[in-house]
Amino acid sequence: MSQKIQIIVSPEVSCKNDLLKDAVAKELNISANRINGIRIEKKSIDARKPPIKVNISIEAFCDGEKPQNNLQEFHYDNVSACKPVLIVGAGPAGLFAALRLIELHLKPIILERGKDVSNRKVDIAQLCRNNGLNADSNYCFGEGGAGTFSDGKLFSRSKKRGNFQRIFQIFHLHGAKEEILYEAHPHIGSDKLPLIIKNMRQTILNCGGEIHFGERVTDLILSDNEIKGVKTENNEYRADAVILATGHSARDIYEMLHRNNIQLECKGFAMGVRAEHPQALIDSIQYKRRERGEYLPAAAYSLVAQSDGRGVYSFCMCPGGMIVPASTGTEEIVVNGMSNSQRCSPYANSGIVVEIRPEDLGEFQQYGALAGLKFQQYVEHLCYLNGAGGVKAPAQRLADFVNGRLSAGLQKCSYLPGLVSSPVHFWLPEIISNRLRDGFRQFDRKMHGYLTNEALVVGVESRSSSPIRIPRDTETLQHPQIGGLYPCGEGAGYAGGITSSAIDGETCAEMVAKQLLHL
Repeated sequence: MSQKIQIIVSPEVSCKNDLLKDAVAKELNISANRINGIRIEKKSIDARKPPIKVNISIEAFCDGEKPQNNLQEFHYDNVSACKPVLIVGAGPAGLFAALRLIELHLKPIILERGKDVSNRKVDIAQLCRNNGLNADSNYCFGEGGAGTFSDGKLFSRSKKRGNFQRIFQIFHLHGAKEEILYEAHPHIGSDKLPLIIKNMRQTILNCGGEIHFGERVTDLILSDNEIKGVKTENNEYRADAVILATGHSARDIYEMLHRNNIQLECKGFAMGVRAEHPQALIDSIQYKRRERGEYLPAAAYSLVAQSDGRGVYSFCMCPGGMIVPASTGTEEIVVNGMSNSQRCSPYANSGIVVEIRPEDLGEFQQYGALAGLKFQQYVEHLCYLNGAGGVKAPAQRLADFVNGRLSAGLQKCSYLPGLVSSPVHFWLPEIISNRLRDGFRQFDRKMHGYLTNEALVVGVESRSSSPIRIPRDTETLQHPQIGGLYPCGEGAGYAGGITSSAIDGETCAEMVAKQLLHL
């Protein structure tokens, strides 16, 4: 027989299978010898007050019954002779769209402007050494998208987007650790994701799909407002459906659509800085103890405040992580955060961003649907001008930023290309700077000790979401002007992060199948 229970245990017990089994037996009031196996269904840490506890939902299998595989089966058949569908972009939306198309007996053809993950690593290494930027192969562009080398967090603020568990199981099928199926905040890690992405690629290729790297789309092929394919710098590709999953940094795609009078919409987004603290400081605040100990993970935080009618909040928090250069063009500085699976860096960083609405954009509103994009570019160029060349980033000690003082010196930081001391509080636009300073004060009241000169702010965190939405019909998910064109994922304004982008990719694939196969 099997029984489902919820137990509360110490961190040590949660990490040791034999102790956890004993705890389950005690809760069931049976001998541990009667338990043949346990399956963890949910696990979360409760550090609100000491002593720290771990809440675990468990299914225990007793008296001869053994755990059965309860994972969903995925059927990926050969689709080489099936009707083709073009997918522009090999990020999570594009990859999961491709896998779902295979299940639905359609042939995915992915066009990716960047390189495969192995060759992409070389370009990223050069970027981190401040040895030059490849505009098509960097932290944002290339196989796997922006998430591949910037953390692999699978947590989403929204719980209404779809079947998260299905996405986690596909990641697990392709090599992700089992823990992502039950952890409260699942995380793969930038050291593990490349292999998983390679495995996904191999599944697509083994089933007759195609992936073409170094193919940047430059135009759409249209006939009577129906999609017929796309043009790249080198080739033309034909199909009756195109899933446009290019990510939030493919600004040339927005420009191309705008140039062709294809409808776009300016939408709200967020911009700010990366805040980096010593991980030990965040641990002591969150765990309310001097040292974390060996059984607790590097502590994270999630903070939200209101300032002058706009939200200020933490975004993409990376415990035990590092800050990385996320620029996609010359004469701009953009930063992001990542961490490896073990989260063992001595630093904790998070994007701290301010909500920006279209009506906040002032003179940039003259650009219409591109207003937010032009504002992003303006701020990123300001950041570049206040840096020291290449991708060295301007930075300031946190308390100095809040109090409007130039930092005489900067402590060590995880950002490998290097920092330059800069009055970030002065040159950052006031609609961002003033609200950030107020937000940091409010955060310190929630996490006493957060506002300190032991921490740095590094500029700028500007790609937390797309400033543009590519509209689509709510029923068919096609663009209202262009039949067969499916705007998809974070770049189209319909997702935020790996998981929701993957779900949106699958949803678009299902709508394509409904159109092409009349399902």
